[in-house]
Amino acid sequence: MKIGHAEVEYVAKLANLAITEEEKRRFIDQLNSILEYVEQLNSLNTDNVEPTAQVVYASEQDLGMRQDEPRVTFSQEESLSNGPATGAGYFKVPKVIEER
Repeated sequence: MKIGHAEVEYVAKLANLAITEEEKRRFIDQLNSILEYVEQLNSLNTDNVEPTAQVVYASEQDLGMRQDEPRVTFSQEESLSNGPATGAGYFKVPKVIEER
């Protein structure tokens, strides 16, 4: 699959990004380069490779499934004290979704 001008414009529109024609050409080249590399990986013979579920931990310990135990956490007041703007018990953030 090749990435073209239309796909880059579509993704930029979804991300609400204004990009120049030069950036579009650069992204097309970069994305196609990534896809070519993935295609090389797809051509490897992995018949004798055992599937792995966790590649981070070398021990038998299953850290992903620890016991869910209650513990002391921050109060709402303590958490909100770290925010730049708060009000009515919540963090105040800039609006990021426009009305259509």
